Formats: sequence, structure tokens, C-alpha cells
Amino acid sequence: MYTKHTFSNGLRTVVAPMYDTKSVTVLVLHGVGSRHETKKINGISHFLEHMMFKGTKRRPSTLSISKELDGVGAEYNAYTSKDYTGYYIKIASEHLELALDILSDMLFHSVYVDKEIQREKKVICEELHMYKDNPTMYIDTLLEAEMFSPNSLGWDIGGDDATVMATTREGIVDYKRKHYLPSNTVVGVAGHLEENVLERLEHFFGHTWGEGVKQKSISKFEIPTRRTPALKVQYKETEQAQVALGFYGYGYADPRNYAASLLSVILGGPMSSRLFISVRERLGLAYSIRSSVQSFHETGVLTIQTGLDKARIGKALNVICKEIIKMREKGVTSAELARAKDFIKGQLALRLEGSDSIVSWYVNQELLVGDTLTPDEKLEKIFAVSREDVLKVAREIFQKKHASLAVIGPYKENSMFRKVLGEL
Repeated sequence: MYTKHTFSNGLRTVVAPMYDTKSVTVLVLHGVGSRHETKKINGISHFLEHMMFKGTKRRPSTLSISKELDGVGAEYNAYTSKDYTGYYIKIASEHLELALDILSDMLFHSVYVDKEIQREKKVICEELHMYKDNPTMYIDTLLEAEMFSPNSLGWDIGGDDATVMATTREGIVDYKRKHYLPSNTVVGVAGHLEENVLERLEHFFGHTWGEGVKQKSISKFEIPTRRTPALKVQYKETEQAQVALGFYGYGYADPRNYAASLLSVILGGPMSSRLFISVRERLGLAYSIRSSVQSFHETGVLTIQTGLDKARIGKALNVICKEIIKMREKGVTSAELARAKDFIKGQLALRLEGSDSIVSWYVNQELLVGDTLTPDEKLEKIFAVSREDVLKVAREIFQKKHASLAVIGPYKENSMFRKVLGEL
């Protein structure tokens, strides 16, 4: 069972003991991401994440940090999203003190040497180029830009070459000072824990920091009032076209997400899902096809993504649209719903086997939702979803005017895609 505590500085903590494991994971999650940026500094959240591993006053280089962690076989990394930035260390339980020490050292004492900043600019630009050169990886970015721009929710998390190269040490330090606040941070620990873990968390993170600064609120996204679907086709000479069809979904705390998750599983989750059977198994039009749901604070997106034969893309999109229409008009069967619930239950059991997954489960909910559910409590809500709930959500999400299609492939003419979208 997990426990929560808030220190006097406003920092929230979540502690989740797991006595059937020999590991612990410490996760520091800050409620800031690319959507908190301005266009001029787009990508700075991601840049800051990179620089946190570049050295502290006590550990003056990346090698100083990595040698200590590699020396005990730890796993460690960081990630930046549109709403949050996270840093974690997974380590043998007897080395918990080291993990806490290093993460707090990075948070409070990173030095941000200008020489390292200049070097990292080139690294990050190459990272951006890697994503853009890979249609499978870049298609989601293209879709979300079409769905959410000009709001910052539609911007690339990493920025672009111009904003990355314009980043300064002063800008990084100022951005961290404004956003890495105890009131905007959750620190979680999960795994094989000693009884004094809360005391150790307070020792490393419970002091006063970030005082006198108030985080700037985000610009809320509102679904545009348009009459027709949106379309973005990016020309690229490829043998296989990448396609992402998106619809607006629900925010983190919206209870309709339970029905939306089941809808997505039935439509394009496992190999027995409707889209996998109709597009791949019956017609052989794709190797893989999937549906997924993602939430942000005030909105979300349900995405259908697939790679298609460039010559048969029209036929495949027609089949996808027919399945969407069928879902919107007739909903799902009782058998499908029961299987989807059991699928989510099974996936959840597999997903939450490790201390890293457990700490992420609780910390993400605490930061983004504010109402922390156990896996069993969440499953109870999943199993309470009815066929009527799924049908209602399908009709809310799958509105023709809210559809957005992104395509990367060798196409200079958009009329085929406009025609397919017109049939939704």
C-alpha cells in the first residue's frame, strides 16, 4: 500500500513499498513540459533535461555521475513530455541513499557549464533530425501539430534547430528557477524500502528551494470550431506511407477515459481488435495497425496509426473509416467489452511488476490528476463501464469535424485523402 506526504516546502511525496523485489526506483517528476514554453524558447524543457546529467559541483561531469551509477548496475534516465519532465534511478535497494543523493545533487547543484551547453546543442539537433528522418517516429508529432497548433500543445517537444541553437545558459537557469518548484514537483519511491525512507526524502528534498517564484499558467487548448476534417500531407519518397488519424479525447482527470480506453482496445488494441482483423488479417493492407489514447490536462487524443502500401493507401483508409463509422453507429458487443476489460486487467498486471512501473503509476497520478487510485481501484472503474458508456464516448470522439489526418509518403496530391475524410 502506498502513502503520501507533503513537506513544509510544498513538495509532495509518494512511497510504495514492494517487498517481493530487491530493487527501488526513485522518480522526480516536475509539472512542466514543452507546452509551458514560448515559441522563442521552444525546446528548452528538453534541453534542460539533457543538461541535468552534465555535472554538478560535487560531480563535475557526465562521467562522474554515470560512473557512480554504473558501478552499482543502476538504470537511470530522464524524459520530457508536453506536460511534465521526469528523472529516475532504478537501483538495488541497498543503494537507495546513492540514488537520492545523485538526483537531489542534479536538481539543486547542476552547474550548466557553457562549453557543455554548446556541445549539447549539436547532440539535440541530431536527435531532432533522427526523429524527422523516421516517418514511423515523426508521424505523431505531425498529427499533433495539425490538431493543436497554434497552441503550444501542438509544438515539437524538442523545438527546432533555430530555437535549440539560440538556447543560452542564462535562459536554462532562469527557466529552471521559474518551473522546478517544490509545489510543482512530486518525488516518489517504490520497491524494497527501509522504514526511514520518508526521513531520507525530507533530508534530500524537504528544505526550502524555489521560493518567491510562481509558475506561469499554461494557455488552455480549446477544440476548434471547424466544419471539415484537418489534413496534413508531408511529401517524402518512401515505399511505405505512414498514417495517423486523430480525434480529440479527454483530459487526465476525465472519468470518460475509462470508456475511451476500452473503445481503443476494441478498435485497435491487440491482434484480435477490429482494425487488426479487417485491415491486416482479411485484406493484408498493413503489417501493423494500432489505436491508442493519450491525455493532457484539458484535452486528449485518440490516434489510429499504421504503415501502409503507398499504392493501396486509399483502400486501407476506407476500411479504417468504415470501422470508425460502425463503432460510432452500433457501438460494441458484450463479448468484445468483456474481452477488452480482461485484456486491460492482464496488461496492467504485466506492466506493474517492477518498482519503476509502480512509482510511475502513483507519481503520475499525484502530479497530473491529484486523485491517486490503486491498480485495483482503477480496474473497478474499468469493469463498471457499460456498452452504453462506450457508445456514448464513440459518438463524442468520432465526430467528422474533429478528425485530423497526417500522412508521410510520396504524395503531391491531396484529393484522395480529402475524399476519404469526407466519408467519415
